[in-house]
Amino acid sequence: MLWKKKRGTAASAKRDLTKIKTPHTYAIIFFVVLACWILTYLIPAGKFSTHTIEYTDANGETATRTVLMADTFRYSYNLDTDFVANALNEIRQDSALMEELEVDEQALADLMETDSSQWTQADLDGVGLNDDEMYSLYGEDFYDTSKKLHKTANVWGTEDFGGFGFLNYVFEGLVSGDRSGSAVGICALILVVGGAFGIIMKTGAIDAGIYAFIKKTKGLERLALPLLFVLFSLGGATFGMAEECIPFAMIMVPFVIALGYDSIVAVTVTYVASQVGNAASWMSPFSVAVAQGIAGIPVLSGATFRLIMWVLVTLGAAAFMMVYAERIRKHPDKSVVYGGDAYFRERLDAVTEEEKEFNLGHKLVLLEMLAVLIWIIWGVTQRGFYIPEIASQFFVMGFVAGVTAIIFKLNGMTINSMASAFQGGVSDLAGTAVVVGMAKGILLVLGGSDADMPSTLNTILHGIGTVLQGVPAFIGAWFMYIFQSLFNLVVTSNSGQAALTMPIMAPLSDLVGVPRQIAVLAYQLGAGFVDAFTPVSASLIGVLGVARIEWGKWAKFQIKMQAFFFLMGTVIIAIAVAINFQ
Repeated sequence: MLWKKKRGTAASAKRDLTKIKTPHTYAIIFFVVLACWILTYLIPAGKFSTHTIEYTDANGETATRTVLMADTFRYSYNLDTDFVANALNEIRQDSALMEELEVDEQALADLMETDSSQWTQADLDGVGLNDDEMYSLYGEDFYDTSKKLHKTANVWGTEDFGGFGFLNYVFEGLVSGDRSGSAVGICALILVVGGAFGIIMKTGAIDAGIYAFIKKTKGLERLALPLLFVLFSLGGATFGMAEECIPFAMIMVPFVIALGYDSIVAVTVTYVASQVGNAASWMSPFSVAVAQGIAGIPVLSGATFRLIMWVLVTLGAAAFMMVYAERIRKHPDKSVVYGGDAYFRERLDAVTEEEKEFNLGHKLVLLEMLAVLIWIIWGVTQRGFYIPEIASQFFVMGFVAGVTAIIFKLNGMTINSMASAFQGGVSDLAGTAVVVGMAKGILLVLGGSDADMPSTLNTILHGIGTVLQGVPAFIGAWFMYIFQSLFNLVVTSNSGQAALTMPIMAPLSDLVGVPRQIAVLAYQLGAGFVDAFTPVSASLIGVLGVARIEWGKWAKFQIKMQAFFFLMGTVIIAIAVAINFQ
């Protein structure tokens, strides 16, 4: 009897171990921030000089981008003030150089009268001599190279009081950037989209449309998943679809769950598909075109190879998704998000027969949604619309849907209930918006992503480039792919990653002995695939918020898919090296 009791206790303990609670996304990001903060104590800060290059973009027009100069890396040092004092005397006596450097003569004269031993780079900036200009004139001679400096945030503080502290990463992350980028712009977009879809969901049009679709297709609905995957992949390949997936996910999550799958399948068929297309793109203006322009190779060259790659990678990823999807359809309780999906299942089950009726008002709401989505795609691809414009378009979508619902008396919609629905939609995604700011805080703790500002990230970037010199061609190309994948865990902007890494990876590929086209290929595969996994991706976190999936649970599924992606990427890199892809 005692043995049986002990056996039962052991079995219970074993069962409990298999049900360890997944860490909350907020907790995961906090510990990543903490690890990055510790890393800044171990790795000194470094920087590059930058310059502006011109290249031909995907439209055949001349574009410019500021990129780093790979051979200008130096660690952050204090000034060698004795050397600087002599250098300033020489500069002061050379009127032509003074004019060329646009030095403020009076400010320089005033500086020369102060104690040179107390000078800092800020003093030199005040007279018009920035660090890059001094480095171009004197190399590292004007530094005191006896001690490498670290750029480590305080424990607590703000820019105005004591300097940025890592425990303020939430606020600093939320207010970073501008209206057209992360994190302020993305956060605002998420909140507006949430409010707009709060109104749309209140109309009941999406629920009614789902039931009408299932009723009419009669068993053929499973064919919709691979078809949708291909369409979203095409969106990622052609115009870099990412943030646009957030509203689509709001439609797809209840639709896919109604078909018997789970919310993971819904996120995969929308956001993951778009990033598969982005990774294998032959024409994306935000990734391939930028990277090729910076690398100094013809923009959109190598399109045939990439088009074949897109077809094979998309079909392979869609097949991977369907294997998982069919397993979940047969055994729904095996899904790691089965409990969380109960929210959508219960809502669908609560729809009455009357509400399932697909009437004219519902059809008009869905047609209006389709019209706005087409308007958004046209605006993004033809007019260069971005976050502010997209947010405005989605607000119009929600507003018109609400007015239509009032006119046709859908679900008892009134002006007040329309406002309440908007408020509820904003509330549902407020937590997701906070995650976007938190994730941006990781980059701030590492010192930021500006190549011309001292940071731990720049030192890591330089170190990887140094390690890869002199290795065999395939190994070099493969490690470029690995590096670009890991780098995307911190910098998720495709164009930003290209600006930071391609000036180093392109000349490095010459040293390794592979064409620069392969360096671009390694970049796009690494950046695209990992965007479907990294917890610092604002777009991914937005889609997961819509689907009510914690990142930890998403990672349990996605880590397997990432392994599949990595294998495909490795094979593609090997083929590219074997055929000397130009």
